[in-house]
Amino acid sequence: MQYLITAIVGASTALAAPTLVERANGTIKCPIVFDGRIPTSFSADPTLFDTYATNTIYNPDYVKGNDLKWSTILKFPGGAASRFDSADHVPVEVTISDKSIFQTQKGFRRAGLQFLKDSADGEGQKGVKTLHFSVKQDAARPLNLTHEYLNVWHETADYSANQWNFQTGTIIGQSSANKDNFKILDRNGQSLYAIKQDKTQWQNFALKLDYTKNQVTTYYSAGDVALKQVAGPTYANLAGGGQFQIGILKKPTGTSDVVNGGYQQSNLNEGQIYGGIFLEDSADGCVSL
Repeated sequence: MQYLITAIVGASTALAAPTLVERANGTIKCPIVFDGRIPTSFSADPTLFDTYATNTIYNPDYVKGNDLKWSTILKFPGGAASRFDSADHVPVEVTISDKSIFQTQKGFRRAGLQFLKDSADGEGQKGVKTLHFSVKQDAARPLNLTHEYLNVWHETADYSANQWNFQTGTIIGQSSANKDNFKILDRNGQSLYAIKQDKTQWQNFALKLDYTKNQVTTYYSAGDVALKQVAGPTYANLAGGGQFQIGILKKPTGTSDVVNGGYQQSNLNEGQIYGGIFLEDSADGCVSL
């Protein structure tokens, strides 16, 4: 086994105490379009996330609370690496607080990372691409699953819809019976795949997005096991361009106007841990497992 000790940063930038990271076994076998994995240099100096001059991974301006910087939003919990993180990468936790209000959207609490070079009509929305991400739960910053959460999604260029959502919690207007599940839904709310949250280990997902056929194929594994195809290819309307977001969008309860109103508890401190984020080119059928 290979190990690395992530750098311990100064008190002014330390967001969490990094711990020993065990190298994962996954290998990326396809051309990378966008690499969203977090280098150890960024966990050592989170202010690198805050400006275009230094953030070579994600958009430093979007999508987050109006007066917040990514260096205060992102935490670095350490622990075992996710399947596709190399020895040079670390897990990242996207957090939300009472200040996580984007523009005038007072109903939501949100923080969503966007790939720096992901444009509304760019390479991320052409041909066949596969989005990889791994998620892990933070017992110290649990999600309140009586609410509906979007965790990873793709929003159309005109902001009128999401082509698909990876989400959890209680979907507004539906039973709370499956609130502990991660759910992949199309733009009409139809299920593409669902699986129960695992509180103990990484859960790895890959969504193959065929923009030519409007189809989604889902791959999944837990821990450091190779991914397997678990659903699809299934029809989903992927038209409309737009951008990926990775993070948290927490919807309120008790309102029909979820963007602008509703209930959100105070003293909010919630997070979702991510690893192994990247978009690969699957034009020739290639999917990293």
